[in-house]
Amino acid sequence: MRHFGHLAPDIRKALFHKEPVEFTADSPARMLAVALGATLYSPATRPRLAADVRKQAARGVTSMVLCLEDSIGDGDVAAGEENLVRQFALLDATADRGEDLPLLFVRVREPAQIPDLVGRLGQAVRRLSGFVLPKFTAERGAPFLAALAAAESACGRRLFAMPVLESPQLLHLESRAATLEGIARTVDHHRDRVLALRLGVTDFCSAYGLRRAPDMTAYDVQLVASVIADVVNVLGRADGSGFTVTGPVWEYFRLHERMFKPQLRRSPFLGRAEELRTSLIEHDMDGLLREIELDRANGLTGKTCIHPSHVAPVHALSVVSHEEYSDATDILRPERGDGGVLRSSYTNKMNEVKPHRAWAERTLLRAEVFGVARADVGFVELLTASVQPA
Repeated sequence: MRHFGHLAPDIRKALFHKEPVEFTADSPARMLAVALGATLYSPATRPRLAADVRKQAARGVTSMVLCLEDSIGDGDVAAGEENLVRQFALLDATADRGEDLPLLFVRVREPAQIPDLVGRLGQAVRRLSGFVLPKFTAERGAPFLAALAAAESACGRRLFAMPVLESPQLLHLESRAATLEGIARTVDHHRDRVLALRLGVTDFCSAYGLRRAPDMTAYDVQLVASVIADVVNVLGRADGSGFTVTGPVWEYFRLHERMFKPQLRRSPFLGRAEELRTSLIEHDMDGLLREIELDRANGLTGKTCIHPSHVAPVHALSVVSHEEYSDATDILRPERGDGGVLRSSYTNKMNEVKPHRAWAERTLLRAEVFGVARADVGFVELLTASVQPA
């Protein structure tokens, strides 16, 4: 599979200076962590789950979480497990048609579910990429990771973990530092197995009875913003000790009464996609677009999504601009190994080789996975192409 692979080749050629590369579930973890992109959640109880997975794959979704935890009722867990096993069998039976399937993860409630589900899946386990581990702390997380290691050995397949950081201990100031330290030790011990860390911002808000409005981002809620900053500080470092940390979920997808002005400037859309701008604003997507930009500015990669309409904006804003690519390649040229300062080829900024090296390396990895836009192509063109039928 590849990002924007659902678009026709001529459309991709018109959009990209450098097209996204192909990847598979067996690609290196460093690539897959970025390739997750917009990870779409779906309740595991959906009766046509296999068809839903194939439908979303055809629309450009590259990762999905099939949820047995908060998205279903406590009394529906057994039925959800049975449905998962049945739907994975359907996917496995039809996947030989040559169609690409997203990276598929199952969000469980308890450690014992991991080996149980892996055993019940049989040969269909080859369609599974791993598990999402809820309310992760050192105490809760260790049994989950031990169960995952045992299940991996039993089925002979690499299975990734995606811990969700959402516990009250992480939010509360008096316990945050110790909780982060414990999480860091635990995930470091299982570094080869942890694909990404996910932020459970809805649970953070619930601990204080909060809910952000559709015209506010997670970064406008200071309690949440402080936790994100501390998680990235401890777990998202660029010195080789860090992990990929994904952006929080955006909860809104229908029209709400607005209190504040739209956050999308009109000028990028003039003469090209003014109807798209109107549609984005009407469905509260301007807040989502702003939050995606703030995610990246704060060290987060990808995003948790609960509605298919959120996928295209996340992916469009993940494409590396021609200017970013030019800066990153200039910084990483072999002859720049001794450092120094140079003017960007766009002649609008300073590129300082040593301080900007980690940024440049991350940017080129994103360029490999999401591609590089042509110099005259921006997110408006990318988003317009993505939301139209391929």
